[in-house]
Amino acid sequence: MAKVEIYYWTTCPYCTKARGLLDKKGVEYIGYDITNKSRDDMIARTGGPKSVPQIFINDQHIGGCDDLHALDAKGQLDALLNG
Repeated sequence: MAKVEIYYWTTCPYCTKARGLLDKKGVEYIGYDITNKSRDDMIARTGGPKSVPQIFINDQHIGGCDDLHALDAKGQLDALLNG
């Protein structure tokens, strides 16, 4: 199973939606709640994007909620998660 990491805010609806998709697929992930913390680590990893959520699969930056759902719609997410 892939290493999945997600940076999120607890009150962000896009974060909830992204985590919901991962939960629906039974994916165990490492969550970084940055609600009251600096985003510096996340920004350093993404190379610039500051919005949340930001998702990584096997240390590859996937992007945000829309990007995650787009991969799923194209049938590419499961391959990343199982690769």
